[in-house]
This record gives sequence, C-alpha cells and structure tokens, in this order.
Amino acid sequence: MPDLDFLLVGGLAALLGAIVQSSVGLGVGLVATPVVTLLFPSMMPGAILVAAVVLPVATLVREMRHADLRGLGWAFGGRLAGTPLGVWVVAVVPVDALGALIGAVVLAALAASAWSGAVPRNPATLTTAGLLAGATGTASAIGGPPIALLYQREDGPRVRATLSVFFTVGALLSLATLAAAGQLPQEQVVAGLALTPFVLTGFAVAGPLRRYLDDGRMRYAVTVVVGLSALSLIVRSVI
Repeated sequence: MPDLDFLLVGGLAALLGAIVQSSVGLGVGLVATPVVTLLFPSMMPGAILVAAVVLPVATLVREMRHADLRGLGWAFGGRLAGTPLGVWVVAVVPVDALGALIGAVVLAALAASAWSGAVPRNPATLTTAGLLAGATGTASAIGGPPIALLYQREDGPRVRATLSVFFTVGALLSLATLAAAGQLPQEQVVAGLALTPFVLTGFAVAGPLRRYLDDGRMRYAVTVVVGLSALSLIVRSVI
C-alpha cells in the first residue's frame, strides 16, 4: 500500500489534473506526472498510467457520441508504432533526452498553429501525432499534446470525447506493453489504483469549469494546457 505522503501529495496532484482533464480533455499527466516523478520516481510511469485510465472512461459514459472515431483510426496506427519505442526508452534511454526533444517539438507545433491558424488534420498528421503520443505517453505518462493540437478548434464535447477514446486505448496499450517487457512493477499498479478515488472526485467537481470552457473558450484552454505540458517535459529534463 502506498505511504501517506504519496496519497496526500500524489492524490492532490491527481485531483487537480482530473479537474483540468474533465474540462479540457487532457491534464492528469500534465499536473500529476511532474509531481510524482520528482517526489516518487519509483512510481513512474505505471502509477499515472493506471490512474489515467479511469477518467476518460468516465468522460466517455457522458460524451462518447461526439468522438471522432474515423480520425482516431489513423492516430492509433501511429500509437501502435510509438508504444514499443516508449517501452525501449523506459528500459534503455534516459527519459530526459526524449522529454526535452518532444517538448520542443510540441512547442514548435503550437507556435506553427498560432501562426497559421490551424494544424491540418489528415492521415499523415494524425499518424505522426499518434506515434509521438505513444512514445511519450508510455515513457512519461504525458501523451496528450500531439493529438490535442489537431483537435483544438473543435467544440468541448468533441475534444474531450476524442481524447478520451485515445487515452483509454492508449493507456491500456502502454500498460500491457510495459508489463510484457517487465517494466511495470506491482507497486506502481497499486499506487495508481490508490489514486483513482482522487481522479473520480476531480471529474465529479469539474462541471462548472467544463460549462465555462464550452462557451466558446475551448481552443484557448487547450492551447494553454498543451503549452504547459510541453514546458513541463522540458523542465523535467533539465532539473
């Protein structure tokens, strides 16, 4: 059973991340991963991946009909290719180098989006985003930004439902692949399960923020969360 410090600190981070993700579509990894990695590194990435499975399922119960399943088909193709890369990184390569690189790539894509007004969503960009998400999501539990960038101009329910499908399948794939490679200790699974009540509480209290963002503010919220997520990867890599 995780100790009290982990439950208090990790639980608070998971709660705040769940409030953000329930409103914007991503956020558990952004908020909780840097905290848990810094203070409880032995719990990563499995604890956050386990906790992150619960929230998108709850979102899909409410908004599944809004998901862009056709576009996600291409993204999942990339995710399948990126997940083994993430496992290899966990086993062999210092995650810092990958985190800094992917963070810089996401920031560049975000800047390009702001400059051009939109990131094109087509089979090539969806597959590439899926590959990047598979690698970074498996290695660090932060895999949402590449996909979120492609859907930032959609309305709130479509963003949340589409990302929830991607996160649910992607997190399960990452966990299964980590387990098969012997990189998923039991203590990480137990710690992730201990965080799920905090995640569900965040989902339950996020209603007012969700309604506020759905009133024409979703794109700006996604842009801020994606930017902070990329910066967190870079900061984690240099400290």
